[in-house]
Amino acid sequence: MTRTNSNHSSKVVLALVVVLLAATVPAAAINVTGEDVPEEAQVGTQVSASVTLDELYRNPQSEQWQLAGSTGLTDVSWTIVFYDQTGSQVDLIEPTGQSFSNVDIQASSGTSEVEVRVTGTVPEVDSYSYDPAQEFQLLELTRGQSGGASDTIDTWDTTHYTEQSASARQAIDRAGTELDGARQSGANPSDAQANYEDAIAAYNDGSFDVATNLATRAASQAEQAQQSQQTQQLLIYGVVALVVLALGVGGVLYWRSQQGPDDPLS
Repeated sequence: MTRTNSNHSSKVVLALVVVLLAATVPAAAINVTGEDVPEEAQVGTQVSASVTLDELYRNPQSEQWQLAGSTGLTDVSWTIVFYDQTGSQVDLIEPTGQSFSNVDIQASSGTSEVEVRVTGTVPEVDSYSYDPAQEFQLLELTRGQSGGASDTIDTWDTTHYTEQSASARQAIDRAGTELDGARQSGANPSDAQANYEDAIAAYNDGSFDVATNLATRAASQAEQAQQSQQTQQLLIYGVVALVVLALGVGGVLYWRSQQGPDDPLS
């Protein structure tokens, strides 16, 4: 009788352990097999992005879940396409608005792959930043469970810019390159560095004309400093060469002066 109770208790404990492990071990991440998301986009233009998901049912405890998504684009249109294991389309829905939720992903429907497409207009920039470059969240996808818990599948951020901000960034980039070259030559372009830092501050403030002018000045100063340093180095090399040559000629003359007169009878 005691042995029966012991066996029963062991089975209960084992079952509890299995349940606890199943509850605490997180579901494996959904696989992102393909993505076509722009790295940068101009404010006010229309862009599109697409992401494909598979390995949708890695958790054997759940073969049904809810897909949700959101975007920072405006004037948004969504297309969500469902495919079976053969690659054939089994369903298509087109949510509206900047976000959607509660899109059922279930094995019983034959769905093994989902493609999410979003199209919209690139938003204005709230706050500019040179480094890191200002970004907005173009797309975020999440997985939700019936119990209310959810986890992020992935997020995709995109740099957005205007023509003026892009022009200012190019000028600052060039100034940075010229500064690096000047330093590598041994120059100390302090004025160029000061204008470079002021250009970045102006960019972050949204004053792109000022940033462009300061960056252009910094690039010119850095280039001049590098040329001046190279000229000084060439002069130094020239002086050293002349000194070496003079020492060589002087040595030869001194050697000759130490030799006796040639004996005509020898």
